[in-house]
Order: sequence, then structure tokens, then C-alpha cells
Amino acid sequence: MDSLGLFILLMLLCFQWTTAPAAEEVTWTYTGLVGQSEWSQYFPDCGGTSQSPVDVVTTQTKYDPSLIPLTPLGYSQHGNKPFTLYNNGHTAVIDLPDWMGLGGLPWLFTAVQMHLHWGSGGPSHGGSEHTINGLSADAELHVVHYNSELYPNMSTAMTQSDGLAVLGILIVTGEETNLAFNNILHYLSRIRHADQKVSIPAFDIQSLFPKDLGRYYRYNGSLTTPPCYQSVIWTLFNERVQISKAQLLKMETILYTSKVEDPVRMLLQDNYRATQLLNHRVVFASFTAESGKELSSGEVTAIVIGVMCGCVGLAVIIRFIVKTIRFFTLLHRESVAVNSSTSSWDVLPSNRPAPMSRTKGPEKAKDKKQDMALNSTPKAEKKEEPSPSPQTEP
Repeated sequence: MDSLGLFILLMLLCFQWTTAPAAEEVTWTYTGLVGQSEWSQYFPDCGGTSQSPVDVVTTQTKYDPSLIPLTPLGYSQHGNKPFTLYNNGHTAVIDLPDWMGLGGLPWLFTAVQMHLHWGSGGPSHGGSEHTINGLSADAELHVVHYNSELYPNMSTAMTQSDGLAVLGILIVTGEETNLAFNNILHYLSRIRHADQKVSIPAFDIQSLFPKDLGRYYRYNGSLTTPPCYQSVIWTLFNERVQISKAQLLKMETILYTSKVEDPVRMLLQDNYRATQLLNHRVVFASFTAESGKELSSGEVTAIVIGVMCGCVGLAVIIRFIVKTIRFFTLLHRESVAVNSSTSSWDVLPSNRPAPMSRTKGPEKAKDKKQDMALNSTPKAEKKEEPSPSPQTEP
């Protein structure tokens, strides 16, 4: 019996040794032997029906008027205590102080940490976890909170269905540098290898957020990395945040998944999970389709400037047209006046008699009168002169 009992004990120990690493000691990756397609074999929740991220199809979202704008609590009041930035082998993480929180949800949530997800192909090649209408952004920022109103800490809350609240911020690239993100990116070179940490100056975390916190999508989902607990109330903002192409390139090429002592260095890239099936879940929207067409403050400013420039241009064109019309009208009037004052003699100058001096006019009249007088005088004299008598020749 002793030998049999010892044999059974050895078998149990062997069985425990082979199964124990399944959930706690397995090092997961995004690709490879323990890539995301195999996560569910080692972490059962990763195969659940309420997994994240998802593709938000805007035409299938449901408007919920009870979704009010979120209120970051204490995010801009960062104080003087530095933050801790570290490389956990999967992403760059910043631990957040517990006096930062989030309002606008059914319960009070306390900030825990934030981290980034990105790709490897540069702009327009994907890198975000969530997608909207099948289109991914270049990167994504997650800010993690736990339900401090119902649960004492993060470890307890993360296993409860209402335990966590995560903000998802989609990141796209443009020409301008985002100075707020430089508070993180400037220090990535100090945590290039896994498990490295560095203290960085505290800064306004809310400066990383989009301006409009009132338009977002809401659904129940999970952590996007193992153990994939389905305990997250997701808020995905509709407005994107922009960084420069150089900032994205730095994010994609500076960190390693390997440790300092590892002989082979492996770049930390494509650290995003593929979108998961909704499985009859509903994605709610805080805005209607009509209000969803509203533009951000930057877009509104650009449109206002464009309209003003258009009005100025239109005014210039109208003024030009009015001046042109006045010019041709005046030209037409002058032409009519000239034509009306021009006689036929101006047209046929060869037939025009020589002009007569104005000073000779009275003299002609005087001569005419004298001629009339002369013509009348002889007639009178002829009447008075007696007729001569006839004379005889001698």
C-alpha cells in the first residue's frame, strides 16, 4: 500500500506540474506559439462571448440619451510627484495616482494606469485595437479605472462584471506634433527593454484626451490582453487624437519585447488584438446620427475661416463685376453722346462746305440791305425824270 500510495502521489505531483503553468506562468505574445489565436487554451475567458476589442458599425449603434459627457477628476491636477513609466514586454505603461478618477458613470471609478497599442507599418497601416466601420486608426490609448465605489482594489474589481472602466482613444497621424504625447515619447528610449522603468515628470493626463468627451460609444466587453476578464465598461471616443508621423515612428520602432540580458532583441510591434465578435451585444452611442454629424472645434474653426474667405472672395468678385458693368455702361453712354453730336458732314468731310467766319455775317446783311436800296433808287429816279423832247435835224 505504501508503494501504491507513493506512486499515486508522484502521479498527482506530475499532473499538477504539467497543468499549473496554463494560466499563471505562461508568457503570452501576440504572435507565435502562445499568440492571440491560442490565448483561450491557456486563459479560458479569452474565448468568452463578450470579448474586446470590437468593430463599431455606426449604422447599427443605438442612441442612449442617458449617456452623459464623461468628467475626468483630477487629471489636470497632477501635482509634483513624478509618474512611473515602464516597459512590461507588451506595451509602455504609466501608473496613475489613485486620486485621479472618472465621473459620468453609474459608479465612481479610480484611475489605475494607461498604456498604448500600435502597429508596425507607419501611417494608414493600422495599429488600433478598436475599429469604426471596419477602419482602424494608427494607434490607441487606453486609460484603465476600477470601480472604487463597490470594490476595494483593482485585483478584486477586475474579476467582476462591473469592476472596470476603460477609455479608448483612437490616434491618427498628421503633420503637427502633439506636445502632450511628447511627455511620454521623450522617455521611451530609457525603457527600451522589458522590465525597465523610469520616473518622468508629472503632466496633465487630460491633455492626451480629445476635446469632445460628450460623443462616444459604449458597450460591455473585456480586457484586450490575457486573462481577458469580461469586466470592462468600454467608452470609445468618436473624436480622434492626432500625433505626427515622426511620433508614430518612434512609438513603433524604439521598444523591445526582449530583456536586456536576452541574446536576441525583438522589436515591440503590432501589439494590438484583432477585433472580436459582438455576439448580439449592443453598442450604444451618446449621440444621434444627426448630432454625430456635428464637427469638432477644429473642424468648425476651419469651416468658419473657409466661409469667411469665401465671402471675401465673393465680395471681390461682385465688386469686380459691378465695376465692369459701370465701366461698360459709362462707355456706352459716351458712345451714344458722341454719335448724337456727330452730323452727316462729319461722316462725309469731302462734301462739307468751307466754314464761314462769324464776323462776316453782319457785313453780308449790310451789303444786302445796300443792294436793295440801290436797286430801289434808280426806279424812283426813272419815274421822276421827264421824257426828252424830240429834236429836228437842221
